[in-house]
Amino acid sequence: MSKAVIKTKVKKTVLRYGAGELYGFDVTALPADRIRVLSNAAFKSQPCPFRGGVCNKAGGVCTLRQFSKLGTDVAVVEDSSLVATCPSRFYDTGVALAWVGRTLLETEAPLVLTELPFLMSTTPGESDEPSSVGKIDVVLVHPDTTTLRWCALEVQAVYFSGASMSKDFNVMKKWVESGLPFPQGIRRPDFRSSGPKRLMPQLQIKVPTISRWGKKMAVVVDLPFWESLGSITEVDHVSNCDIAWFVMKYAHNGTRFRMEPAGLHITTLDRAVEGLTGGKPTSLSVFEKTLRKKLVNLLPH
Repeated sequence: MSKAVIKTKVKKTVLRYGAGELYGFDVTALPADRIRVLSNAAFKSQPCPFRGGVCNKAGGVCTLRQFSKLGTDVAVVEDSSLVATCPSRFYDTGVALAWVGRTLLETEAPLVLTELPFLMSTTPGESDEPSSVGKIDVVLVHPDTTTLRWCALEVQAVYFSGASMSKDFNVMKKWVESGLPFPQGIRRPDFRSSGPKRLMPQLQIKVPTISRWGKKMAVVVDLPFWESLGSITEVDHVSNCDIAWFVMKYAHNGTRFRMEPAGLHITTLDRAVEGLTGGKPTSLSVFEKTLRKKLVNLLPH
């Protein structure tokens, strides 16, 4: 008599990205009652811990983080980093601005100016004055303005693709468990949209003129963003660069994470574009070989 084979279902670990921080607080360090309070809060009623004033990001999600679920056990994925989704995150305690100022302007207390007109319209308008069609978002200036010393600044957070956070908030608003709420939607940091599609055009528009003026562009990103880029050949000295990349990492401090420097990378614009593109062109022969294969399906036999 043959014995019955009993099949057991093997549990698989599920990985998803969810909120890493709410209004600057580490979600994994919060008790259930605080998760409920923060996820139910109207975002403009909550202070932004990084730039001051009130939070201007709906939902108050500063960063994403990857979580795992095996059965009913939810945990943070080991060695996973926070990924900034809000530009304000990079103003944490002013560390990044002081680092940029010290490196490019010889001051740790640069003045911060915003929204400076950069590209002016060439199309005649109702006014005799040319209108701005493009701006440099942030300019850092040495406080001794006898001789103007300044640099442009770009901070780049990461967009995410996939499910919105609404279902996650529906769970967190009623959370009473002792463990962590597992993300309800499938989403991921979209480094491709954030780098090649958003940051790269900004650099290509602004850096050539800024470099001709003898000034530098500072770009502040976090470590996951930098590691998503392709290889970038660096130059040997700040004086030879077009762009200085200030890469930040996260250090845990109680119920919060604080940003701190992870590495400085100095590059030309051309090498930066190659890294943001994340690849190199194929050869003509390989390209045309692929082209011919596709033509087979279109040409009559």
